[in-house]
Amino acid sequence: MRLDNYYSEVDGKTLISPQQASDFAKSVAGDFNPLHDVDSKRFCVPGDLLFALALAKFGLSQKMRITFLGMVGKDVPLDFSDTSSGEQRIVDENGKEYLSVEREGSVTTNEILIRDLVCRYVEFSGHTYPDILIPLLSGNNVMVNPDRPLIIYQSMSIDLDHLDFTKPGLELSNASLSVSGRRGDARLKFNLTASGEVVGSGEKKFAISGLRELDRDVVQRSVDSYNRHKEAFSD
Repeated sequence: MRLDNYYSEVDGKTLISPQQASDFAKSVAGDFNPLHDVDSKRFCVPGDLLFALALAKFGLSQKMRITFLGMVGKDVPLDFSDTSSGEQRIVDENGKEYLSVEREGSVTTNEILIRDLVCRYVEFSGHTYPDILIPLLSGNNVMVNPDRPLIIYQSMSIDLDHLDFTKPGLELSNASLSVSGRRGDARLKFNLTASGEVVGSGEKKFAISGLRELDRDVVQRSVDSYNRHKEAFSD
């Protein structure tokens, strides 16, 4: 993966075109959420692309917490900056914040390690729906609104024992969903591995709104529609 295929630099700002964002979602993350289609009225840049850019520009730390604060629309000029408190953040020209990074421990800018870790994470993250999310929802007898699913990527964290490893792997260790009325909070925990050993762990959190009682036929039609969208891209 060449990350510079998915953004450009113009007058000191980082720009992500709808085509670049869509290509990253589908080709790198395997994420076929219609929100990342070029012609979507509700288009937004994948949060995982912002995560990838944050690591490429700020480096990989042993302990990181990345918080997603807003959705980036079409052709928004972005600044990657350090705050006085040592946090890194992504903001637009008006100071609106889209992502913040808190970090501890050692830091590496090793491009190969960062590229490999990003690839493993976004592949995992991009397959959240339907592979992980549908069983979680069904197990709680709920489903998202099929006409307007609202799943908000809130944060992700990484906690590495050290940075002296290569060719990382990633495996899901636990998935949970807590439901309160029409809202759900999901947590996906994972282990990072290298050379057959666990070298760290992480967690992805997201919120789901507009939950309703499970209708398995409706869910199946939604999954079928998603898969058709994926197959159309492959063709």
